Amino acid sequence: MIARLTGTLAETAADSVVIDVAGVGYQVLASARTLDAIGPIGGEVMLLTELQVREDSHTLFGFGSPGEREAFRQLTSVQGVGGRLALAILSVLGPDDLARAVSAGDKAMIGRANGVGPKLAARIAMELQGKLGAPGLAGAAGSPLPTAGPAQDALSALANLGFKPAEASAAVAAASADLGHDATLDALVRLALRKAAK
Repeated sequence: MIARLTGTLAETAADSVVIDVAGVGYQVLASARTLDAIGPIGGEVMLLTELQVREDSHTLFGFGSPGEREAFRQLTSVQGVGGRLALAILSVLGPDDLARAVSAGDKAMIGRANGVGPKLAARIAMELQGKLGAPGLAGAAGSPLPTAGPAQDALSALANLGFKPAEASAAVAAASADLGHDATLDALVRLALRKAAK
């Protein structure tokens, strides 16, 4: 399973990017939100990924935050929602907006994405009820991940301790905001653990 790619942004397209990792170019499909935030060609990027294996293809999907990847996983668990359609939904609704729409049963909001009719919107709202967490948590996890450094290492540390991606991302984001950009890994992890325990 390819869980994350870090490399140089080599190409961009309307719905995907190519990331050069040690001379190998990986094509990664992504939401419009992630593509807008990814930065210039030639820059260093890091995307969380999800690999879907089908009989006739292997497709990598990329995400700018743990919250977006988790929302993608939940969406693709709904019958009739494939990877590309899940990205179309996440292009219109960020993880926080999606969690809010599902918890409110707002089928019209979910149906704003291309390819989502009323029946499918109703199925998504019903099947994902209670699975996306609180809207505020999803929003905290929807902020882009740093490409490297102590914040990224702190995220990995919390994930290794068993925290869910959304919880880890929210705690590290809050700790980073309190401590500033010069925070050490040790200080970040300690404060993030305290925040996650609240």
